[in-house]
Amino acid sequence: MENADGDGDVADDGPTAVLLDVLPNGRPDDDRPQSRKSPVAYALGADSFGLYELTLGDDADVSVGDRIALDGPDIGRYREVSFDDLTRNAAAEIEYAAEAIVETDEERFVDFYNEAGPITLRLHQLNLLPGIGKKLRNDLLDERKRGPFESFADVEERISGLHRPREVILERIVEEIREDDLKYRTFVGRED
Repeated sequence: MENADGDGDVADDGPTAVLLDVLPNGRPDDDRPQSRKSPVAYALGADSFGLYELTLGDDADVSVGDRIALDGPDIGRYREVSFDDLTRNAAAEIEYAAEAIVETDEERFVDFYNEAGPITLRLHQLNLLPGIGKKLRNDLLDERKRGPFESFADVEERISGLHRPREVILERIVEEIREDDLKYRTFVGRED
C-alpha cells in the first residue's frame, strides 16, 4: 500500500491509518466560506481500527486506500470519530481498508487464532468470531497445542470446517467498527 508520497513506505514509528474518503473542499456541513475550509479525510487506524477525521494540509496529495502516518506532514490534526460521523463513501470503504490492514499484517491476525483465550467461564474469544461454535473452537484449541498456526492457509488446512479464516476475522473487525454497543471487543479499540 502506498503512503501519501506514493513511494509505498510508511514510517513505522507512529500511528498509521488507511484513508476511507478524501474531501478536498472540506466537510459539506461546514458553513464557512470555501477559502476558510481545510481539506478533510476520514481514515481507519491500522493498530486499533479507530475511525478518524483528519485535517489535511492544502498541498496533501492523498487518495482513498493510501496508508498514511497520522503524525505525518500531510496531517494538520486528527480526532477520533464514530461510525455515524463518517461520510457514506467512507463507510462503504471500511471493509476494503480493514482487508488491507489484515493483509499487510497477517501474522498479527493469525496470532489471534494462536493466542485467543477465555473471556468468561462459558465464553471464549474464538466464539466471538462469526460461525465459530463449540466444535470449531475446541478443534482450534486442540490443534494449536500441536503447534502454532503459521498463516491463514495453515489455519484453513488444519481445521476442518473453518473455511476462509481471514474473512472470518475481517467480518468480526467490521462488525466491531460498525456496532457501538457490542459487549465484547477483540480488535477495535485495542492498541498493539
